[in-house]
Amino acid sequence: MIARPSSLAVRVPGDKSISHRALICAALASGRSRIRNILPSADVRSTAGILRALGAGIPALGDDVRVDGRGLAGLSATNDPLDCGNSGTTARLMSGVLSGCPFPSRLIGDASLSRRPMGRVAGPLTAMGAQFAFDSGEHLPMVVTGGPLRPLRFESPTASAQVKSAILFAGLVGRVPVSVTEPVRSRDHTERMLSALGVEVRSLGLDASLEPASELPPFQLDVPADPSSAAFFAALAAAGGVRSGGPLELTDVALNPTRLGFFRTLRAMGVDVSWDIQREECGEPVGTITVVPRSLQGTEIRGEQVPAMIDELPMLACLGALAQGSTEIRGASELRVKESDRIAAVVQNLRAVGADADELPDGLVVRGGSRSLGGEVRTHGDHRLAMAFGVLGALSGSAITVDDVDCVSVSYPGFWSDLERVIA
Repeated sequence: MIARPSSLAVRVPGDKSISHRALICAALASGRSRIRNILPSADVRSTAGILRALGAGIPALGDDVRVDGRGLAGLSATNDPLDCGNSGTTARLMSGVLSGCPFPSRLIGDASLSRRPMGRVAGPLTAMGAQFAFDSGEHLPMVVTGGPLRPLRFESPTASAQVKSAILFAGLVGRVPVSVTEPVRSRDHTERMLSALGVEVRSLGLDASLEPASELPPFQLDVPADPSSAAFFAALAAAGGVRSGGPLELTDVALNPTRLGFFRTLRAMGVDVSWDIQREECGEPVGTITVVPRSLQGTEIRGEQVPAMIDELPMLACLGALAQGSTEIRGASELRVKESDRIAAVVQNLRAVGADADELPDGLVVRGGSRSLGGEVRTHGDHRLAMAFGVLGALSGSAITVDDVDCVSVSYPGFWSDLERVIA
């Protein structure tokens, strides 16, 4: 009788999107909230630091954090600039919060964030009555001056959870009804959390709306593991790179349907992937994802699939280099305005390590079959690129070096040690 390979279990850190929103909601709540397993990454620390500067009682981030909220109208002005670091989520969501606060606030960020577009969030918030002043173009630094807001019905030209959330938070703090319609459904963490806290939020198809609330109650939350971080280990398992050679169990993962695009795509590539919902946290389904390695086949990704896997597309492209046939991604022009131009950077790096890849205006194509890959990867300070090519380099026969291993700190500070623990 042949023994089956034993399974290996990994619990990646708390979800970044939920961690940001949990801190914002706790700061706006009337009382003390308790948040466990928050992600203590650089991006989440940026949100915590801004909320502290605005008067919220937030201690140093750890496994068990108590936040003393100030209420919906309790944040206070500061003369100091509010530093978003590298976090676009911080800049855009806090723009919504600050639009409902009756004082000016100056938001700044690092060089990378200061190249990313902020007009997409400033436009609808200006239509609500907030004022935005930019030093140059529609980028950070910018001053947000809040005040009395007007109701808004906004048809978004792009699917963006950050823009949608900014509008919902502006409606919450400004106490006016808002609604957002998107061309494709984006992540719905804000809707789920606010609804779980008693706010009248409706999410139906491509529409999300919020009715004014008198207050947010304090709450307790165990932040589930981040599916975007889990995706890198799922990719490693799919390519046969896990130490046990058998199934990989990713435990305690947020199984929000708007975040499972990468795992559905692994199925389309021939991988045995399943998930099991075991509980709910603040409106979020939570459970275990199991990945069993199989031969990888190329696949196609189109625009309507992109929002549910936008952060995982660099990893998918890297898997495409190993698959049989071609992998083509289209409708993903949003990748060009992330921490780097991820389309150009992924293609350049795939070529640098010996894979066959080309840019498309709104995506890329990778022709698979590569097995022995080697060379130096330039991350451009982008954590998703570092982790994707780190997984590729961890596979047997690869000899890939990553120029900036420390940039993973913005989303997954312990990534390299966790990777070392599970690789074959």
